[in-house]
Amino acid sequence: MAPSSRPRRWLLSPAAALAATIAACGPAAPPVSPEAPELLSQTGLYADLAAGRIAEGVESFTPQYPLWSDGAAKRRWVRLPDGATIDARDPEAWSFPVGTRFWKEFSFGRRVETRYMERAADGSWIYATYEWAADGSDARRVDERGRKRACETGLGARHDIPAVADCRACHEGQPGRVLGFGALQLASERDALAPHAEAPQPGDLALETLLARGQLDGDPAALRAAAEPIEAATPRERAALGYLHANCGGCHNARGPLATLELELEYRRAPLAPALRTALGRTSRFQPTGVSDAPRIAPGDPERSVLVARLGSRFAALQMPPLGTHAVDAEALELVSDWIRTDLAPRTAAHAAR
Repeated sequence: MAPSSRPRRWLLSPAAALAATIAACGPAAPPVSPEAPELLSQTGLYADLAAGRIAEGVESFTPQYPLWSDGAAKRRWVRLPDGATIDARDPEAWSFPVGTRFWKEFSFGRRVETRYMERAADGSWIYATYEWAADGSDARRVDERGRKRACETGLGARHDIPAVADCRACHEGQPGRVLGFGALQLASERDALAPHAEAPQPGDLALETLLARGQLDGDPAALRAAAEPIEAATPRERAALGYLHANCGGCHNARGPLATLELELEYRRAPLAPALRTALGRTSRFQPTGVSDAPRIAPGDPERSVLVARLGSRFAALQMPPLGTHAVDAEALELVSDWIRTDLAPRTAAHAAR
């Protein structure tokens, strides 16, 4: 059943306005580091760009729960330094060795941009975005301010190439900095209901591959446990929690700048999923006009759930995620609404807390 499109008016409390500003803007961004090359072909991704041949040592991966970006088709790669290992003692916040490089390619009918991250010698991360030439000959580094309305998405909106400040805002909301590359995301067993799920490609990195190579410094049993399917009452709930983990948990977690909101959408294995513990029946800081107690999630009632309102809005002060999209993710909105309406109907906040 599709969620209602009935418009609602919402007010933003001062505390939530501050939190939204932090999430949207992040810390002040320095200029693009001179260590970020001018051309994508100079970053080490390609052995032969014209032939599309990826460099030796660069490996592709496909996260189990992908991040929604207005329907963009994506490809992702990582290059770990020779002989280096990842500190994976925290199964979902891995710490990467100096020299680690990540790339993520965005396509809307053609390649539009590739985003680049590199772990610098001082432990910080270099962020850069590259815009592809129309003929696909190479991609040039975009100004640190990004580029608005770079191309059509096919969803009635245009795609923005992010500013460096936008990259920092999304990636620095949790300790690991890297999104979509952890035990759960690299699990071999995949969630069949995950919105926008992508089938792993031959040669993609998986958790077991990294463990077999000895590239993860952590407890193998704990890592395998973290990669097990999300514990949930129904398959639909599992998919909904996975979607919130990937698309919202980077900022809404217990360890980042927004921890004081006490809204944890990052999934961690526990007696009760953090999203249920911190959202079910809990009063939201965003409120409908004239109402003071609208819950983050109202069991059985997506119409009263602020989470649904935020996922279903692209009004700048309300939409979630605050960056990276101009179109509502209709598939995920329907999934989350149906989960709240059907799977959560028998539950109450008191029941969930037990």
